[in-house]
Amino acid sequence: MVQGTTSDAGKTTLVAALCRIFYRQGVRVAPFKPQNMALNSAVTVDGGEIGRGQAVQARACGVAPHSDMNPVLLKPNSDTGAQVILQGQALTNMEAAGFHDYKQVAMQAVLASFRRLQSQYQTLVVEGAGSPAEINLRAGDIANMGFAEAVDCPVILVADIDRGGVFAHLVGTLELLSETERARVIGFVINRFRGDIGLLQSGLDWLEARTGKPVLAVVPFIQGLHTEAEDALTANTAAQSDRALKVKVPVFSRISNHTDFDPLRLHPQVDFEFVGPGGSLAGADLIILPGTKNTRADLDFLRAQGWDTALQTHLRYGGKLMGICGGMQMLGEQVDDPIGVEGAPGSTRGLAYLPITTRMGQVKTLTNCQGQLRLPGQAQPVPVTGYEIHAGVTEPLQACDGLIVGEDGVVDGFRSADGNIVGCYWHGVFNQPDALVAVLNWAGLTDSVAADYEALLEAELDRLASCVAQHWQEHKWNDALQAFMAR
Repeated sequence: MVQGTTSDAGKTTLVAALCRIFYRQGVRVAPFKPQNMALNSAVTVDGGEIGRGQAVQARACGVAPHSDMNPVLLKPNSDTGAQVILQGQALTNMEAAGFHDYKQVAMQAVLASFRRLQSQYQTLVVEGAGSPAEINLRAGDIANMGFAEAVDCPVILVADIDRGGVFAHLVGTLELLSETERARVIGFVINRFRGDIGLLQSGLDWLEARTGKPVLAVVPFIQGLHTEAEDALTANTAAQSDRALKVKVPVFSRISNHTDFDPLRLHPQVDFEFVGPGGSLAGADLIILPGTKNTRADLDFLRAQGWDTALQTHLRYGGKLMGICGGMQMLGEQVDDPIGVEGAPGSTRGLAYLPITTRMGQVKTLTNCQGQLRLPGQAQPVPVTGYEIHAGVTEPLQACDGLIVGEDGVVDGFRSADGNIVGCYWHGVFNQPDALVAVLNWAGLTDSVAADYEALLEAELDRLASCVAQHWQEHKWNDALQAFMAR
């Protein structure tokens, strides 16, 4: 099990690297994360929902993501509450205090999922959440040492040296663990190191002498690595004024599945920008409203930022506008949530750019999809795949052209009469080269490059695994693991 001294210490990345290393060795391996809190998620082969990080790790293992790989997923919809996804299915909304009391029940689901995976794979690489040393969260813990103790697995502790204070993080975390928990930590990984390793050696020697535990690897900072974010929003790169198309995405307070935009961020012809609170949408060729965990609240947020007025100006000057999932719902006439699926019950007026209306319901749509993308002005439809994760049902108020036709003939998405506004529920549309080229051409880029995002992800996982394998201290790992097994 990989645990971290802090959030974003590199747990998800290290697990993905180890998964790909085992996979390349011919081992039947799978990822597992008992509890995750994230708004980036994926649809599984069994029709469930898990964190995006575990879907990436499953890719590293060469297997399809399954709901057992992340049996508890928390999707925040307010500052103190979240939707609880249990073994892939939405259970209910809970406040933080309520979930704390629910952990005993959740642990049974965690252990059941773990045992099912154990029966199918030779090796499981487990990821913790946050830090194991959060004193206020120790009681009833299912995410870190509580799980490790329950299944009796060894733990690797990873820390990010790029943050500073790496030795204090590692030693301090150990000091806050119980005696039995400290005993199951078999070694450390220091992540994101820059510079001369010789200058770090005295610190490594001290750490091993002070704790009696080996440093299993010092992983260098890997420039430009891309593996899809588990939750945190990827920082904007410097503006690329020489790039042909300007795309802006407003960052909602509950933005979800923002990995949709990674193919655009990485495209050589696209100047991409996430626009945060107080930021401007002016100057874009294409504005995309992203998914959100709380459509009505983020409609209010959009208006509070003045972005509704900015959208009017953008369209008046011939700009293109797209909505994905919750973003599409915003483009309609009305969003109704009569039973409070995403927050307080009620209705919110939409932006009225598409003749549609949305009603939230308790049943959640979770589907992997295949179909054809039919953008305005496009001579031929383009094959496309994607996935749907949403609670709302959207209906047209009048005849309206569909944006995507699924392989089952079901139409998804809508197009405005003038062809400048489109929306759909499908995530992942930009991942396919031909579909991305079609979208960029529709937005005004006439000579789009067909960038293969899926091939890039595979290459990046291999690059990550090769780097970790190169710096892994195999003899220390074998000795520590054997000592743990011989207790």
